[in-house]
Amino acid sequence: MDAQLRKGFLEFCVLAVLEKQDSYGYQIIKDISCHIEISEATLYTILRRMEAGNNVISYMVEHNHRLRKYFHLTDKGHIYLGMFRQEREQIIKILDFIGK
Repeated sequence: MDAQLRKGFLEFCVLAVLEKQDSYGYQIIKDISCHIEISEATLYTILRRMEAGNNVISYMVEHNHRLRKYFHLTDKGHIYLGMFRQEREQIIKILDFIGK
């Protein structure tokens, strides 16, 4: 898959995971990797960008005497994901056109 297209889909995959519940990096990778390949470096780049854009916020939780960074989907992130879902039909039409 084209790197730019994959990058866009990965961002929405991360948002979809966080919509279900707050999560941390390793778990996000596990949740996404069965659908699309993602590396740790790519994930954290996406999370930093989304945090800077106020689509997610992070907080620390102690787990087994270590701090684990969790990510939470903000209201802005919910709206952004919702907008992508509204465009789903158009995306499918484009893919169908290309596939013919």
